Amino acid sequence: MSNILQKTQSANLIIGQSGGATAVINASLVGAVEAALKSQRIKGIYGMHHGIEGLLKEDILDLRQQPEGIWQHLLHTPSAALGSCRYKLKDEDPDRVIEILRRYNIRYMLYIGGNDSADTAHRLAQAAQDAQYELFIISVPKTIDNDLPYTDHCPGYGSAARFLAQAVQDSTMNTRSIPWHYPVKVIETMGRDAGWLTASTALGKHRPEDAPHILLLPEKTFVEDEFLAQVAAIHKDLGFVIIAAAETIRNEQGQALGALGQTGVDAFHHPLLSGAAQYLVDLVNTKLGLRARFDKPGDLQRMASTSTSVTDRDEAYLVGEHGVQALLAGESDKMVTLVRQAEPAYHCTAGLIDLALVANVQRLLPDNYLTTDKTMVTQAFYDYALPLIGEPVIPYMPLELTRIKR
Repeated sequence: MSNILQKTQSANLIIGQSGGATAVINASLVGAVEAALKSQRIKGIYGMHHGIEGLLKEDILDLRQQPEGIWQHLLHTPSAALGSCRYKLKDEDPDRVIEILRRYNIRYMLYIGGNDSADTAHRLAQAAQDAQYELFIISVPKTIDNDLPYTDHCPGYGSAARFLAQAVQDSTMNTRSIPWHYPVKVIETMGRDAGWLTASTALGKHRPEDAPHILLLPEKTFVEDEFLAQVAAIHKDLGFVIIAAAETIRNEQGQALGALGQTGVDAFHHPLLSGAAQYLVDLVNTKLGLRARFDKPGDLQRMASTSTSVTDRDEAYLVGEHGVQALLAGESDKMVTLVRQAEPAYHCTAGLIDLALVANVQRLLPDNYLTTDKTMVTQAFYDYALPLIGEPVIPYMPLELTRIKR
């Protein structure tokens, strides 16, 4: 180890951000930069402008040449300060990247992102090994989807979960005020093929009658008759129904309900879906004769700074900081993980896992987090997710319907 570290004593570090931005991804950048600034073994601190795509264009920023106070400001700034990308490496790209890194004497690399970014980091680590180029590369987790394996959770999820939990409560208040106008509301969430975000909409639910009343998760096949029967029963009981639906729910034929509005695929061939909520609204209206509407928070759930979880931001900083510390310790081809410590109170420490075990692997909601019919979460999910959103979502207090008697 000492021989390796001696060889990289005056090497440069480069950091990139990739994938969908979040409310706290910049906290990971700040954690990494501030850790690097403390090290005498890191000479240049560079940034990829728009991730690996920018690096391939040699669009590289000097992060040592930044205004005073910028890092503490970025700690509270949503979105990706370095610029992000959704770029899948072509066969010839890894060799091109290694050639660029050689010329800039970059021996340390930190890539902040989700599943696809972990795959990119893993491929570059393998390419460097094949080229016999001494490169230490660490992946730093980031995804509101919360679907990376081997980490308790992913930075970005806590803030998105807090936003959705609060947004569902706020949107429900409008429905409650005039329930006969649009008695059914569908709130569509992101999440690709995992239901973590959809499940988080229940974190503001304190009683069975509170919204949401139905969760439609990718982990459960959508069965039209079952869904309609549940909607009809809840409407009869409460007079209105709030449904949280993942954008990727699929029917018994395996077709995404949102496929009617599919707008193509991204660089990693993940379908860009739009239309699950509209499909459900039309279904309820046609089959049950109930007026329905939908809300789609879209990018707001990724980076609404008003809903940032302090816990989430602190942990995002931690994984960025630990990423640099791992590089300096000679670690490579690894992803930083969050390891939950429940005693004496909730907190997380940082660990490492081999990227070969992470890249392109997706973690779904475990069965014990869901009720038997998989349309609502259990106490186990609340125990897991509530610490991640910081301060709890406070329930609204309704007026007592005490009427005047003549």
